[in-house]
Amino acid sequence: MSHTRSFLDPFIVARHPQLEPEVKRVILASWASDRSAVEGQPALRRPPGASSPVPVDDVMAALRWLDRAEHGAGNRHISPGSETRQ
Repeated sequence: MSHTRSFLDPFIVARHPQLEPEVKRVILASWASDRSAVEGQPALRRPPGASSPVPVDDVMAALRWLDRAEHGAGNRHISPGSETRQ
């Protein structure tokens, strides 16, 4: 998928104003997949085209943030990254 090469941070994907929620989910799910796992470092994922890995916890937090934003919690109440970057 060409969208996955455009992003380096899961929260940028989750907040992107021009992507449909379904597209955001596909991108983030592909990052969370074992196919993107860094060999010998199961807590890290390397998205296609990324120069450095991202923590799988950040990918999962971005998916949770997207769920909340879609179900009425609204962006003003939830800060992307706050779950893992306190």
